[in-house]
Amino acid sequence: MSGLATRRRDRIGGGRAYALIDGNSFYCSCERVFDPKLAAVPVIVLSNNDGCAIARTSEAKVLGIRMGEPYFKIRDLCRSHGVRVFSSNYTLYGDMSARTNAVFRQFSPRVEVYSIDESFLDLSDVAAALRVELALDLRATVRAWTGIPTCVGIGPTKTLAKLANHIAKSLPDLSGVCDLTEPSAYDHWLCRVAAAEVWGIGRASLAKLEAMGVESVADLRDLDPRPVRKGLTVVGERIIHELRGTACLPLELVPARRKGCAVTRSFSTRITDRATLEEAVAAHATRLGEKLRREGLATDHVTVFYHTSDHDRDDPQRSVSATVTLPEHTSDTLALIKAARLGVAKTWRDASPNRPSWRYSKAGILTNDLVPLSHSPRALIGRLDRERSDPLMAAVDACNARWGRGTVVPARAGLVGRRDWSTKFEMRTPRYTTQVSELPVAMA
Repeated sequence: MSGLATRRRDRIGGGRAYALIDGNSFYCSCERVFDPKLAAVPVIVLSNNDGCAIARTSEAKVLGIRMGEPYFKIRDLCRSHGVRVFSSNYTLYGDMSARTNAVFRQFSPRVEVYSIDESFLDLSDVAAALRVELALDLRATVRAWTGIPTCVGIGPTKTLAKLANHIAKSLPDLSGVCDLTEPSAYDHWLCRVAAAEVWGIGRASLAKLEAMGVESVADLRDLDPRPVRKGLTVVGERIIHELRGTACLPLELVPARRKGCAVTRSFSTRITDRATLEEAVAAHATRLGEKLRREGLATDHVTVFYHTSDHDRDDPQRSVSATVTLPEHTSDTLALIKAARLGVAKTWRDASPNRPSWRYSKAGILTNDLVPLSHSPRALIGRLDRERSDPLMAAVDACNARWGRGTVVPARAGLVGRRDWSTKFEMRTPRYTTQVSELPVAMA
């Protein structure tokens, strides 16, 4: 065995260990938790407006349903094979994610929530011989307490933990756990897994690696980092070091402060009049204000955009945006709505006898360069009345937190449930864990 291989073996068998645990077909699994009849049935979950498949169970994958495939193309297939189709229920999925992470923290105090269905755990304090046993216990506990099936990958770096998770998912014989801190497993699997499965290797990078003769993860690991950096930038060099067991990506236990924020939605029907569009962007501005206040942030500008759909090829096309500057940083919903409506006023065009109305399919409001409201400078001219707006916004947020989002909204944003343009969720299940009114009722 070469000196490099010996040193690599020593590092892989060292004390540092990260685990990546994720929910299997998470959105679909959330739906199955509350409907046992779905246990062995193919299930898919659709994107906003019931557009595309964004989650699929293994049974649905076997039928050939691809990720991101438009629902209108697979509707007949779903009907003929009994595929259960659901609209996205993000409120339910977000709450179930919080519940699974609460379980994770019972096993490790150091948890990085990477996405709604993935988290990294620090298992460095766990003896190497006990890590697989702990991972199996973790899977069983999550399944018992939340109903969500999971897989666990363990590695000395986050990249290797991610790779181990992929292996655990792919091979049922591993019982949902793969530990790449174990030297023999590390040597065995890196020679047998394609480089395309490495976290951070996209199509463009893969083409360059194939030109270098790279096929397996082991081939990628053994490349000289210096020429790789020229072809794949510093990211490629970092991946090689991570595959060799040198951690370049620490756990992010405290989420980074948000730098920007956006609220965008596709309409369930096309919008052709200004009043309806203004109502939509006002609703988006309302949601933007809620997000900013929740994190104590503020903005001094907003960008409003709206456009037609490329799919409406027989209709005239238009895409516009406008940035409106506020007199000072704020998270006040009423100020944000005023700015959003001004953005529409700057860009709106009325139809004419020679030009039919544009049929807008999507609108949004976004901002960046956010700052903490408590540290934001005050304006000398046009100063906002925070002494009145802050208590008002706090009262609105308190009402919506207690009685449900949309209980109190500005009139310009329209009444929730009566917005004809609102995103379509025709096949959404109840929000079982957060809405008392949607709890199932057992009849005597």
